[in-house]
Amino acid sequence: MKTASVFPFTAAICLALMTQFCLIDANAEDSDLRKFTNTKGQTIEARVNEVSGDQVTLTMANGSKFTIPVATLSPADQEFLKSMADKPSEPTPAGAPAAVDSDVTLEAINELIGQPFFADGNLWENSADEVAERIGWPRESKTPFSSSYRAYPKEDQKILGARPYSAALYGEDDKVTSLSIVFANKGDFFGAAGSGEEHFVKGKPVPGGVEGLRMVMERDTEAMSALLTEKLGESSRQKFGEGETRATVQRWDWSGHAFLLSSVEDEYVSLAVQPTAFADERGRVARTSDAEVRERARANVETRENGDVIIKNIPMVDQGPKGYCVPATAERCMRYLGIPADMYLLAMAGETQIGGGTSVSVLFDALERDVKRKGRSLEKWNGELKLREIAKHIDDGIPIMWALFSTKEFNDTANARTKKRADDSTWDEYKTEVAAAAENASLQPDEETSHVVIITGYNKETNEIAFSDSWGERYLERWITIDEAELISQHRFYMVDL
Repeated sequence: MKTASVFPFTAAICLALMTQFCLIDANAEDSDLRKFTNTKGQTIEARVNEVSGDQVTLTMANGSKFTIPVATLSPADQEFLKSMADKPSEPTPAGAPAAVDSDVTLEAINELIGQPFFADGNLWENSADEVAERIGWPRESKTPFSSSYRAYPKEDQKILGARPYSAALYGEDDKVTSLSIVFANKGDFFGAAGSGEEHFVKGKPVPGGVEGLRMVMERDTEAMSALLTEKLGESSRQKFGEGETRATVQRWDWSGHAFLLSSVEDEYVSLAVQPTAFADERGRVARTSDAEVRERARANVETRENGDVIIKNIPMVDQGPKGYCVPATAERCMRYLGIPADMYLLAMAGETQIGGGTSVSVLFDALERDVKRKGRSLEKWNGELKLREIAKHIDDGIPIMWALFSTKEFNDTANARTKKRADDSTWDEYKTEVAAAAENASLQPDEETSHVVIITGYNKETNEIAFSDSWGERYLERWITIDEAELISQHRFYMVDL
């Protein structure tokens, strides 16, 4: 088992941050970073946020912040922190906003963007819930450790003068960690007529086709770049991301916030807002140790009184009105196991078609390379649905990606079954009904409804599996019997493992 060398007290921190905390590259180019050493000689790099009594709050280059006892550090570090604590500081008037290290006011930035993102000079200290409420983005996912909020804005809504198709806010420990806004792109631009179970409704043709998309992408990129340059000065260019998802971005900095504008030919135009320290690292996040992720995964397994065994806290990603079920599902499993991911970048790596529709084999080949770079593995197998095999992985807290045909009859059955579980009827009655339904199962596959979901649980008494679609929180948990599921299964399974 591979284990990253981290402070002994970081186990709790890693569990809380899930995907963010890990060793930082010793060559980080940030003059504020200092190498801290603990009493066992292990090191990390971070900047001091605050020294209060016998506690110190440190911020790592990726923006993650945590508080630890000063006594866990080396004598030299303790002396350094003592000298910092002894320095007098100017008091901040009660209720005063955080200082903005720029001539450009936050009011001017909000006006430029067209959204009230900023209530003070530091978005990263704001509550993710409060920011999402302020800008009107609905919650997409909420776990004890992370949260996300995603909007699919209407056509007349604008950010930086351009139409956003998808806008997401991410948080850790209820603090904002990043914003991601996607403008013209090959998925949403040609998306289907609806979301959820209307996922399979064919999209409407767009005037101009691919050439029309290219024209809009070029127009939006030039317009947004001009607005940001006018307000914040000339941009710099840098590479951001890793592997197949690496792209060249334009970057503008304002008061600890990096605005990263990216345009990838025939793919998407996006604007990300990240902590400048994270942007300095070019989006590279070193991995959390296998032991810590494994411990976290097993802690997420819940056994209910009725025999249900369920994996909790898998983040939701709502693919919206486009055929991005494979990238969205892969993102959910990757983020759950500590691997940063984004469905739009995965769609690019997986060569997703215009409007959606991903070659599962191409995407998972790219995904396999990506997860290997981050010290994980991708398991793939073909075969029948077997409860014993499913239970083995679910008991370890590892979700399974399953390719199937999501027909109307299948969805109607799963919806009715899930609703029946929540009714007041006795469990014995339910088991009898489910057994009869399994024996008379007659679902038929349909090649036009190819889909990928996550198997998240099982019940041995009823011979059922739980699955989760990337269609929003309403589809977080549904149930179907193994016999019924086998009839519409494509018999292909994928799993990100440790």
